[in-house]
Amino acid sequence: MTIIHEESDGRLAVAAAEAGAAVVRELYGRRLRRYEKSAGDFATEADLAAERAVLEVLRAARPGDAVTAEESGRTGIAGARRRWLVDPLCGTLNYAARTMLACVNVALRVGSDVTAAATADPFAGEVFWTDGTRAWVRRDGQDTELTPAAGSALVDVNLDPPFPNAPGFRAARLLTDPGFAERFRPRVVSSTLAVAWVAAGRRAAYVTDGHLGDSVHFAAGIALCRAAGCTVTGLYGEPLHTGAGGLVAAADAATHAALLKLVRDQASSGGDDHASAGVGDEASPEADSLPSPEADSRPQPLS
Repeated sequence: MTIIHEESDGRLAVAAAEAGAAVVRELYGRRLRRYEKSAGDFATEADLAAERAVLEVLRAARPGDAVTAEESGRTGIAGARRRWLVDPLCGTLNYAARTMLACVNVALRVGSDVTAAATADPFAGEVFWTDGTRAWVRRDGQDTELTPAAGSALVDVNLDPPFPNAPGFRAARLLTDPGFAERFRPRVVSSTLAVAWVAAGRRAAYVTDGHLGDSVHFAAGIALCRAAGCTVTGLYGEPLHTGAGGLVAAADAATHAALLKLVRDQASSGGDDHASAGVGDEASPEADSLPSPEADSRPQPLS
């Protein structure tokens, strides 16, 4: 797809995500150099090459926009109104283990709102995208509007650290709750591709701990869910990016209410005030192997 300066931000997000996905697909299965970042977290040559491909598309079309990218960090004016959030390979651990569960995330924040976003699945040949008001999946050049559905009862839970709300909430405990087992079936994809699947009706919901403001991992998926009409809040039902943070994105209000009850019950039984639990619990500092963006852009490793 050729991008001109007048092209919509939504279509630009698609083009950039597709460029990154092409690199991820091309390098899949090869012996790739790894770059250590923090304990248990690393990037590969594919992460870096895919990020370069995404940034080339964005900078050619929007040279004045700021960018936060997972591997190369923040560029552009610090307080820029327009900022692209780029996760070039979400699911690096899966990818390095030759497991085809990964995605490329590209989102544009204008002011405080994400107004365009795309999540590309390099292996299924699909791009989930939004212009901020509606959401679609693109296959073979054709767009189909996304329709959330809870019928599968599949709930993806993010088990990757950090866990700022522990011990009041631990995602792993949710999976052993009898109330969860009665209504839902757990899945752990370890890629934010699963957030896009909520918008597409392939998951009933997605639950994660963490502070997700300006997250390169989650911004695109959250925008997709909102545009598709999902119910989206913080971990305890607060407006997103307030209070304790976290995310409960559900296909419908009933599913969302059921999950919130389970989360709140866990916090109550834990005996800790969820609003104060885990305050100051930070992830391990990044190694010097790669330049790293500010901490708020990567609340969850998901590698």
